[in-house]
Amino acid sequence: MPAWLTVVGIGDDGFAGLGRPARRALLEASVVYGGERHLAMLPARLAARRAAWPRPFDLAPLLAERGGTVCVLASGDPMLFGVGATLARQVPADELRVLPAPSSVSLAAARLGWPLQEVATVSLVGRPLAALNMHLHDGARVIVLSADGRTPEALAGLLNTRGFGATRMTVLEHLGGGEERRIDGRADQWSACGVAALNLIALECRAAEGSPRLPLTCGLPDDAFRHDGQLTKRDVRAITLARLAPTPGELLWDVGAGSGSIGIEWMRAHPACRAIAIEGHTERQRFIEHNRDALGVPGLQLVAGRAPEALRGLPVPDAVFIGGGSTVPGVLEACWESLRDGGRLVANAVTLQGEAALAAWRERHGGTLTRIALAHAQPLGGFDTWRQALPVTLLEVVKPVSGSGTGSDTGSDM
Repeated sequence: MPAWLTVVGIGDDGFAGLGRPARRALLEASVVYGGERHLAMLPARLAARRAAWPRPFDLAPLLAERGGTVCVLASGDPMLFGVGATLARQVPADELRVLPAPSSVSLAAARLGWPLQEVATVSLVGRPLAALNMHLHDGARVIVLSADGRTPEALAGLLNTRGFGATRMTVLEHLGGGEERRIDGRADQWSACGVAALNLIALECRAAEGSPRLPLTCGLPDDAFRHDGQLTKRDVRAITLARLAPTPGELLWDVGAGSGSIGIEWMRAHPACRAIAIEGHTERQRFIEHNRDALGVPGLQLVAGRAPEALRGLPVPDAVFIGGGSTVPGVLEACWESLRDGGRLVANAVTLQGEAALAAWRERHGGTLTRIALAHAQPLGGFDTWRQALPVTLLEVVKPVSGSGTGSDTGSDM
């Protein structure tokens, strides 16, 4: 059927700033949905019925209008952290038309002279402040969509705590409108109050001398995590994540998560990566909660419980990592059964019993076994010598697609 739903992006300059197609869509609509602020921008001559979004937000009333002539008002570009993206998941593409206005992010980049392709964008609308942590790097430029007028002050506090007090902050209010205003300052000297609720914040990140450096590659320093020793160490973690091979949109189960390091670094690989950490130890659950926020992935889901019982009812994973529990009856079997066809299972073991369980699993399902043996130089008297870490046995196996036969060997043993 032809498009019955038009999403119109509107700026702070209101109806006067809309192009001809957007104005025509609104004039021809039988009903216009939007927030109260946006609906108030419409001129009285529009005959369409105004419908404010229900609270809590719900698309059901709008979707019930299918077949009519319906418009939705949204801020700026509706496909950038906006309702347009939400509607595109619910409405077939041939039934939906989107007429964007310049986004607040585009306007901010224009005001500041920043090449937009070099800028990270983070939304804190309905999201925790900790979501910004993953983007804090010395020299990075970040545009933050504020939740409200209190966000700049909270953000300045976070930057100071994280060792980024020298960061330049620019708050831009009511971009594109008659009340547009700019406030500049440093995070460690921020004192602006009375900031408008409609604002965004541009950051030029500057780290203090000696602040921890968190690379974009996997294998963060061990001291980046709060833990009690139950931690997949840095070099083994980097190898393990390479075998897990995160790609955008995929879901990982981190079984026996300990400090949550594998799930956290999986999610840091791409904003669309998802992970569930399964951990039964109460203190380690608190470590996971701390680490996921500190390292910028507050969306990591924590399941308090022990496998295999805690795995029941969880979404189907694309990859599973078993860092502890390979010898627990039923854990390998439950993970394998739940894993999607073509998904990856990686398990590490340091004990003879764990290694035997992984070797037996490989006999039945194929895959590869790799022994990781690392040594670190440490003092011995007045000299240095190599101290061997406990060797780690790593199993990697891909679950076959139904009907393609038994497990496949993905490489030779090392």
